[in-house]
Amino acid sequence: MAPPSSTINSHELGSSMLVYINGKRVVINNPDPDLTVLQYLRQIGLTGTKLGCGEGGCGVCTVMVSQFDVEANQVTHVPVNACLAPLCSMDGKHIITTEGLGTAAKPHAVQERLALLHASQCGFCTPGFVMSLYTLLRNNPNPTEHEIEDCFDGNLCRCTGYRPILDAAKTFSDEAWKRQSGGSVCGRGADCCQNKKNKEQTEESSAGKKDQKEMSFAEIQKQKVIDQFKPYDPTQELIFPPQLIRYAKNSAAASSEESSDVPARVPLCITGTTRSWCKQFFRPLTFKQLVELRGTYPDSRIIGGNTEVGVEIRLKKAQYPVQIYAGDIPELRKIEEAADGSGVYFGANLTLAKFQKSLREYTQNKDLSTKTQAMSALLENLHYFAGRQIRSVATIAGNIATASPISDMNPVLVASGAKVIAVSVAGGERTIPLTEFFLGYRKTALRPDEVLFKVFVPFTRPGEVVCGYKMAKRQDDDIAIVNAGMRILVNPETGIVDEANLAYGGMGPTTVQAKKTIEAMVGKKWGSRDIYEEVLQVCRDEMKLDYAVPGGMAAYRTSLATSFLFKFWVTSSQRLGIETSESAFTEEIKDIEPTLCTNNQGYDDIPDFKVVGHGVAHMSALKQVTGEARYLDDIPIQANELYLGLILAPHAHAKIKSIDTTQALALEGVEHIYFAKDVPGHNTWGPIFQDEEFLASEEVVYFGQPIGLVLAVDQRAAQQASRLVKVDYEVLPHIVSIPDAIKADSFHPPVRQLNNGNVEESFAKSKHIFEGESYCDGQEHFYLETQGCLVIPRGEGDEYEVWSSTQNPTETQAVVSEILDIPRNRVVARIKRMGGGFGGKESRASALAALVALGSHLSKRPVRIQLDRDEDMQISGQRHAFYATWKIGCDENGKIDALEMNLFGNAGHSLDLSTGVLERAVSHADNCYNFPNSRIVGKLCKTHTQSNTAFRGFGGPQGMILIENAFEEIADRLNIPVEVLRQRNFYKEGQNTPFHQPVLDWHIPNMWDQIMKSSDFVERKKAIDEFNAKSRYRKRGISILPTKFGISFGAKFMNQAGALVHIYQDGSILVSHGGTEMGQGLHTKMCQIAAEALEVPLDSVFVSDTSTNVVANTSPTAASASSDLNGYAVYNACMILKERLAPLREKMAGEPFSKICRAAHLERINLSANGFYSTPDIGFNWQTEEGHLFFYFTQGIAVTEVELDTLTGNHTILRSDILMDVGKSLNKAIDLGQIEGAFVQGAGWSTMEEWLYHPRNGALFTRGPGNYKVPTAHTIPRDFRVSLLEGADYPNLKTIHSSKGIGEPPLFLGSSALFALRHAVTAARKGNQIDVAAEPVHLDSPATAETLRLACADTLATQNYITKEQMEGKLPFTVRI
Repeated sequence: MAPPSSTINSHELGSSMLVYINGKRVVINNPDPDLTVLQYLRQIGLTGTKLGCGEGGCGVCTVMVSQFDVEANQVTHVPVNACLAPLCSMDGKHIITTEGLGTAAKPHAVQERLALLHASQCGFCTPGFVMSLYTLLRNNPNPTEHEIEDCFDGNLCRCTGYRPILDAAKTFSDEAWKRQSGGSVCGRGADCCQNKKNKEQTEESSAGKKDQKEMSFAEIQKQKVIDQFKPYDPTQELIFPPQLIRYAKNSAAASSEESSDVPARVPLCITGTTRSWCKQFFRPLTFKQLVELRGTYPDSRIIGGNTEVGVEIRLKKAQYPVQIYAGDIPELRKIEEAADGSGVYFGANLTLAKFQKSLREYTQNKDLSTKTQAMSALLENLHYFAGRQIRSVATIAGNIATASPISDMNPVLVASGAKVIAVSVAGGERTIPLTEFFLGYRKTALRPDEVLFKVFVPFTRPGEVVCGYKMAKRQDDDIAIVNAGMRILVNPETGIVDEANLAYGGMGPTTVQAKKTIEAMVGKKWGSRDIYEEVLQVCRDEMKLDYAVPGGMAAYRTSLATSFLFKFWVTSSQRLGIETSESAFTEEIKDIEPTLCTNNQGYDDIPDFKVVGHGVAHMSALKQVTGEARYLDDIPIQANELYLGLILAPHAHAKIKSIDTTQALALEGVEHIYFAKDVPGHNTWGPIFQDEEFLASEEVVYFGQPIGLVLAVDQRAAQQASRLVKVDYEVLPHIVSIPDAIKADSFHPPVRQLNNGNVEESFAKSKHIFEGESYCDGQEHFYLETQGCLVIPRGEGDEYEVWSSTQNPTETQAVVSEILDIPRNRVVARIKRMGGGFGGKESRASALAALVALGSHLSKRPVRIQLDRDEDMQISGQRHAFYATWKIGCDENGKIDALEMNLFGNAGHSLDLSTGVLERAVSHADNCYNFPNSRIVGKLCKTHTQSNTAFRGFGGPQGMILIENAFEEIADRLNIPVEVLRQRNFYKEGQNTPFHQPVLDWHIPNMWDQIMKSSDFVERKKAIDEFNAKSRYRKRGISILPTKFGISFGAKFMNQAGALVHIYQDGSILVSHGGTEMGQGLHTKMCQIAAEALEVPLDSVFVSDTSTNVVANTSPTAASASSDLNGYAVYNACMILKERLAPLREKMAGEPFSKICRAAHLERINLSANGFYSTPDIGFNWQTEEGHLFFYFTQGIAVTEVELDTLTGNHTILRSDILMDVGKSLNKAIDLGQIEGAFVQGAGWSTMEEWLYHPRNGALFTRGPGNYKVPTAHTIPRDFRVSLLEGADYPNLKTIHSSKGIGEPPLFLGSSALFALRHAVTAARKGNQIDVAAEPVHLDSPATAETLRLACADTLATQNYITKEQMEGKLPFTVRI
């Protein structure tokens, strides 16, 4: 491939890049064109920037990129996804990472505030949030609250629930500070200008103008932290390097010694290596150079932000040998109005963020207010286009040229009459109307040698209306399910439609124009009801989708198409001044815009201790915000290290017939390939039952099952080789879903059953008997740090150090010893911290560690793996989906006497921890209610999916949500408010559960009364009823929901813990215990317990890591019991030491602790102690149904209010009030964070996180943030209030300092959002003349937008329902399992 010779001569092409990183100059000579910015940063040791998804969907990898804009003569700062940005595109730019801002010892103001206001839990996502906020402040040092919330629209957090992140960020907004404090003080701490102006009021001002007598203890503590913040001074930021300004201008003063090392800026041609997928990477500097390069390489791929190509390369393994970066060409960023005033030409490579800014300027121009409807429509759709990081680099041309069938811009551009200008060397310049541009799936009218130059957006004419619509699974940072652009031109004098265009995305393989519907509109009088009905029917018929359509959701997508048309009918009529019967609904049909998030976290009880109970920040928080905290993949590359690639099965069920590794072994960089036959020890494993193979030997039983290992010099070679291994399979029938498993009688052996009273006799006496069924889907953990492991051979005799991102080091140690057939004393499993776990790393991490250890053992070299996001989601297991049938007998008042319930959980292909999950689901099916006579039976379905595993709640939320669904339907049938039904059936103190354990320290009834009052539930429900009576297309709902969560491991032997505490001669204390840190603050709580017990300052106590050679035979960090277990073990060790030191302390009263420790050492007093604890009074026998299953119950109640757009299914959570009983908290701030994070995770599980499979081949469909949606900062409750129960007595609680486990219990309360939505849907159905007592709404979990929209059952939905006849003989595109 010779470079073109016209404008870019070979001698003019450079291959060296000038880049600045955190203020330091770096010259990179001929870099590998495959490298991303993220990969490069991590290679040079800047590991604060993390890899979360690799597709720009989570924001974990966010960095700030600055460059000098010569045309504007200013420096621009943008947030960028480093995982997608090509390193070769960084020439002339300044990259700033979180390490460039500050250190734990001297943090930047952004870092300090996020750390000290509890905005970092696991910390893996935190550097991304730091850089998003930092970039905002570099562009605007005093942003509004809206700007702050919007700046995080491309960042995901799975731990915090976002509230503390927003809280900390808003201290940079004067607007927020005034609103929260009622004063005029900004969030800049003691340096506030108001304080300087009036020194006499400094103390009052820094307290936020609020009398401390009016503040809760929580507010006082928070204010004390804020008062200590360093002021934010925007003048002290890293400057943009002057050398880069001269470099951008391509002029360096030769006479200046300072600038003599600034080279002339030239076009680049960077050549790849023999192993590079990209062989040549060009960076032209002029449009002419770009056009000529395209002419020379018509098969090249032009990239701007690389947001599409980068994803294709990573997920689809696409290869583009020649790439041309067009981001540094000024001509492609110009904006100019057409000479005839008909519209505006936008440079094709204008980034979407700059496009937004320009559109906003045009739409806010009063002189153009009647001419910018197309621009307004584009602006509305772009508002929720991806995240800010993507919009900052993605371009107009890229969005158009990729021809995505779900593009947010293209339907609006098509409908509005936009055009593109394309240029080529051979054909010159030509104009292409976008109505003629999209020819098919990813196919356009562009010729191979053409380049997009400009995009023309016309001004709106008199009588013309243009609107844009979009609906996605999640409102922000999500691809569309369906979107649309709609335009109509009506003759002002006749009212006749002269022109029209309806363009849809998501309704076909490309942007689809509804031509028949358009024909039905043109020439007709707009505003006529008959015409509207005719047009709607034509649209419905034209947009009808087949049941098996790619993408699925056929009924929903057609409903959206007609719902958008209805919205357009209303809006266009209103704008044209045409009165219709729907004119009153103009405001209702607008998109629901989330309001600003406000919050209140309350507790008043002052802790009983000096250290324990206080809301100190996570002890690693400052390291996490500055990038100093080390996670597994941050461990430096070891000498001679190999990377492990997994050979994964492409079938859900198949026999392995033959394997050919020839091609794979021939690939450069590949060292070894191993299979089941190479395992020296056991090839089967399981946490409880040995029913799963590490490597499939003869038969694969789920899609993505590992059948072999590739060891290579790096990740690229290992993964590429794994795809080159040729395996011949005999495909066998597979089972994926619970219904199919029940039909096939496919079950795992354990059955769990609880019997109480006489069910048959009770049913015979019941006045009412109701029967039904309920389903709840699984859930992906979506920990931001994927599964990973590093195994290092140590010394002699088969010794191995296993660094694993695991919640269960002891099981990791055991499993490695079994696969290698060596004693456990040769294996040391270690973990510093995890970037989230949520149960997903309790057992599944062990199998991955075993495979890495196998590779290390056989190769005699260190081996590492860090799963890609799609790999992790495909193979690591999720929350169990559950299905239940229920039968309930009650009296006329809803007092329940009998319950019969059958639960079926989808375990996957092996048992893993499913027996324990089933036991907890069965034992939590009572939730907070007394069923005098009950029979609850649970079974586990055996399917051909990955083995489902532990997830926060461990089956408890599933059992509770299934019974609450039954309560909702029964309440409707009895015409009783569901909150009344719940309250009538509450347990009373001392009553027995179905597992015959009395409920003690029972606070739910009192908490119910308390939160009913504090949340104004009765008044708000009345107001909601009034709102729903007046509103046709928006409905509100409210729900109050309790939870009772049992704390303990189900297996008695696991309820034990050990600890080892060392006191050193300088008085510093090292605590080691069996628990692992994954963001829940366990190490912080352990340090607090130790400091309290030994009566020393907290900063003298330290936890290093968790290691099996320090504390052996540990239980996993799970079941919300880790603080109970490890806390008492640490406490017991400390009390031994305290007792040993007591004589010296008495003798040396008043002396520093360090001096006492030195004296103790001289007197040969042992300053090390082992502590042990085992939970008393528990142990349940499932066969005899005897014993205590749980040590105690954590209790809570939530009230949630929602608003629903019935035309789309979109919703927002208006307010949530939570009241939790956490006993005597070990750390109230950490516990509040756990409550909020769990609640948001539960709301995600029950309303948006849909887990889908392809039924045809059993492959997982939802394999990344692109199609699996977790909550964002915009989707949490807009008014978020959390309080802790105070003043309660706990005569039966025997835990450490009377605290309670809190990690899992609040998650179920998040489903109060689902039941509030059910209330809203019920109101909609009533408005549609449905008898909700005879036909109560049935909402499975998650209640997605699709589910909600279709459940409203208006004619726009019902006329698009899929009939059984339409389903006959067809498989849906995806299924829940």
